[in-house]
Amino acid sequence: MIATRESRLALWQAEHVKTLLEALGHSVTLLGMTTLGDQILDRSLSKVGGKGLFVKELEVALEQGRADIAVHSLKDVPMDLPEGFALACVMEREDPRDAWVSSQYAALTDLPQGAVVGTSSLRRTVLLRALRPDLKIEPLRGNLDTRLRKLDEGQYAGIVLAAAGLKRLGLGGRIRHVFEPIEMLPAAGQGALGIEVRADRADLLAALAPLAHTDSWRAVTAERAVSRAMGGSCSMPLAAFATLENGFIRLSAAWGDPEGSTALVTAQGAIPVGDLSSAAALGEQVAARLRAQGAR
Repeated sequence: MIATRESRLALWQAEHVKTLLEALGHSVTLLGMTTLGDQILDRSLSKVGGKGLFVKELEVALEQGRADIAVHSLKDVPMDLPEGFALACVMEREDPRDAWVSSQYAALTDLPQGAVVGTSSLRRTVLLRALRPDLKIEPLRGNLDTRLRKLDEGQYAGIVLAAAGLKRLGLGGRIRHVFEPIEMLPAAGQGALGIEVRADRADLLAALAPLAHTDSWRAVTAERAVSRAMGGSCSMPLAAFATLENGFIRLSAAWGDPEGSTALVTAQGAIPVGDLSSAAALGEQVAARLRAQGAR
C-alpha cells in the first residue's frame, strides 16, 4: 500500500512507483490522503511549519500500518526524518531545474519594471530578487493546476515552477524558459522522488532496492546535507545543487537574505565520487563555507 497526497502530481508519482513495483511482481494499491500542507493555502509554508506539512499524515499512515511506503517529492521531505522512519531509496532524478511559465513573456528578462511574479518559495524569492530587484514577488500557493489557473487569470505576469512536475504531468509545453543552474540554482532534492518506510521494514528496503538510482541518491545526499547543516528546514532561502561528472561530485549552494540585501552568498566544493557519507560530508563543507561568508 502506497500512501500519497491526492494532488494530480502526487498521484502521478505514486502511480509511477506502483507501475515499477508491479513490474517486479509486487501487488500494489494506493491510499490517497489530504495533508495539512494541502489544506493551508492562505499563508506561506515558511510561516506555518515548512514543507514537512506535506508528509506528516503520510508518516502517521506508515506508523499505524495503514500503508507500507510513502512516495514524496524529495524537496518536500524534511532533512531529518522522525525516529523510526527511513528513506528507502531515491529514484532517478527528473529535470532538477526551475521553469519560467508565462502567457505573455518568453523570459524573465522580458518583464517590464515592477511586474508581478508568483512563487511561495523563499529560495526562488531571493534568487529572483538577485536577478531582477525591481520585480514584485507575490505569494503563490496551491497545487500545480491551481497555480497555472491563477497565472491564466492574470494574477501574475509569470510564475516559477519546478520543471520536473510540469514534465511529469505532460505540461512541458507551458514552459517558456528553463533556468540553467547558473541562473537559478535548484532546491535540494528538486526533481527527485524519495520513498519513505518504517525503518524496521527490512522486507520493504529489499523490495525497493531495484528502484534506487545511485548517482541521483549521491547528488541529493550532498544537497540535503547543506540544508541540514544550515538548520534543517526545507523552507529557508537556500539553494543546493550537485552533479556527478568525470569521477567527481560537484556541489554549488547559494543563500539569500529574505529581508535585506539582494546579493547572494555562494559556495562550491568538489570531491571524488564515493559513498553517501562522503557526499554528506561535502555538503557540510559547503555549508560551512556559506556560514563563513555570513549565511545563517
